[in-house]
Amino acid sequence: MNVVVLCSGGMDSVAALHWAQAGHVVSAVISFDYGAKHNPRELPCAAAHAARLGLRHEVVKLDFVNRLFASDLLTSGGAIPDGHYEAANMKQTVVPFRNAVMLSIATGFAESIGAEGLVIAAHGGDHAIYPDCREDFMRAMGDAMRLGTYAGIRLLRPFIAMNKARIASEGARLGVDFSRTWSCYKGGEVHCGTCGTCVERREAFLEAGLSDPTVYADNGPLPAKPSAGQPRA
Repeated sequence: MNVVVLCSGGMDSVAALHWAQAGHVVSAVISFDYGAKHNPRELPCAAAHAARLGLRHEVVKLDFVNRLFASDLLTSGGAIPDGHYEAANMKQTVVPFRNAVMLSIATGFAESIGAEGLVIAAHGGDHAIYPDCREDFMRAMGDAMRLGTYAGIRLLRPFIAMNKARIASEGARLGVDFSRTWSCYKGGEVHCGTCGTCVERREAFLEAGLSDPTVYADNGPLPAKPSAGQPRA
């Protein structure tokens, strides 16, 4: 199948890109610059992997998101919280309806270049906090994409039932260079090691039994996972 891959430059989407390259014909890679604090760190990683695979790479600027949407992930928002990635305070990093916006644009692009499918790296670990990563949303969005295009664009979600540790293992199997991926939402010179995405990254390599190539500013003890009774998003 000819596919377009959404790739931010994070470890999940880069693994998804390599997964797509191994089993499909990748027509293009698409990334979005929407004003996130870590976009300047992530996007060069996406570009590097696309170039390594010899693939067309498009970066779409979504300036309106940073101006109109409320989220601490954006440069227009507040500070990125520290803690476990399933903690309730991580809701501050949700960009409202982000995946719907990006998938809509990517679907139009995919049909325009003759692709049949769209690959996104949404995964099981996202479900606790991000409503537009959950299976119900992804199923509904997939239906909308298929029904709203002449090509019947399919939404491929290879990691939807996986946690990040399994994605790390799959990426390692596919030969992904994880040192050229970015997770930290703070977007500093190196990964902070304490924000939710850094904690998730650190946990993933640990649980997968893989060597973590990432340089962290703080390698202190990882925070405990919230108890089942703690309120989440």
